[in-house]
Amino acid sequence: MTLNHQHQLELLKDILSNHQTDCCGSVAECEQLERLVKSLMVNQHIHSSMKPLLENVYSYSQNGKNAGNLNQHIQSHQSQLSEWVADMNHFS
Repeated sequence: MTLNHQHQLELLKDILSNHQTDCCGSVAECEQLERLVKSLMVNQHIHSSMKPLLENVYSYSQNGKNAGNLNQHIQSHQSQLSEWVADMNHFS
């Protein structure tokens, strides 16, 4: 079953919210974020003004999966995580 762009956005927000709330995460979650962002970036239903936000999330996820200490990486991005989720709520 394929997720539509609304479901993908909700999943993206859920993972980012969990990172923000729990201050921890997994490499698999970072990889899932990457897949979601890639799919959303090519989706014609996503507003173009959301693309920079998605690019930031993609960079965050790439850096996170390659970080020596993923939990520290997540903790250092707490304010961005909150902002990204809030911004996504404006688009959905």
